[in-house]
Amino acid sequence: MFQPKLFLGAALALMGTTGALAQTAWVSSEKDHAITLVDLKTQAVAGVINTCKRARHMQLAPDGKRLFVACTESGQADIIDVATRKSVGRISLGDEPEAFDFSKDGRALYVSAEDEGALVTIDAATGKALASVAVGKEPEGVKTSPDGKLVFVTSEVANMVHVVDTATGKLVKNIAAGKRPRRMVFSPDGAQLWVSNELGASVSVISVKDLAVTHTVKLELKGARAEDITPVGLAMTRDGKTLYVSMGRANHVGIIDVASRQLTKTVLVGKRAWHVALSPDESRLVVSNGLSDDVTIIDTATAKALKSVPVGRVPYMAVVLP
Repeated sequence: MFQPKLFLGAALALMGTTGALAQTAWVSSEKDHAITLVDLKTQAVAGVINTCKRARHMQLAPDGKRLFVACTESGQADIIDVATRKSVGRISLGDEPEAFDFSKDGRALYVSAEDEGALVTIDAATGKALASVAVGKEPEGVKTSPDGKLVFVTSEVANMVHVVDTATGKLVKNIAAGKRPRRMVFSPDGAQLWVSNELGASVSVISVKDLAVTHTVKLELKGARAEDITPVGLAMTRDGKTLYVSMGRANHVGIIDVASRQLTKTVLVGKRAWHVALSPDESRLVVSNGLSDDVTIIDTATAKALKSVPVGRVPYMAVVLP
């Protein structure tokens, strides 16, 4: 069985003996229906992969070999073989799929269906819908707990995070979050779930044990109005010490100290910083800038922007692979 942590450890060990680890950002484009490949070493475009219509959310399968790409207008997931960089199949995700996450065993996809206001469980091999549970209107982010027992879904309209039991398929809790919650990330120990609130200029911290918000981190930027700080994407380091958050129309990325729950630094990037992705060695942060049609590469050690690289029209998010 593929073990991502062992694979990553071997890759990092190799980096220490042979030089820089080859890392490529795969960037989805909403308007070009494509994925642009950006080499993080050369900081240049290394190729383009055509995919289905309005490519948005992407996620590596648990086997580490396939990248699933959700295409909103096609209602499908394009499955791309990472090694060959070619599509090996497509499965249905239903109408207007937003985001998704895998079950712990990788056999099912949990998909937020915006039009239906539901979380839909789909067979990852066949695309067959297995179950559906109603959640709040315009569900968006989806995150499976590390133990695989719960799925968390954000509702942009209800301002809630909904919790679904994977064994029973039942909704077990509605958690009031900030205004228009979007994306989520777990702390490495699985004890906390951090949630971006796009219209609340904040990030909520949820206790997974108590299924309740314990803290709210306000985002501020000198010279920017609160309504222009619209956080969406989140990424946390493996040691659980640092959280990166895109600040949307404020055109910055925020860096949060997890222990103190304080915004400590901001980095200027492109227009409408939408999503953020850490490289496998965590030396680089890739920021998708939806209105400047580029990605900004940040050196995490210095918190400095190195370069903005033009990619496809309306880049949505990036996944960085070795």
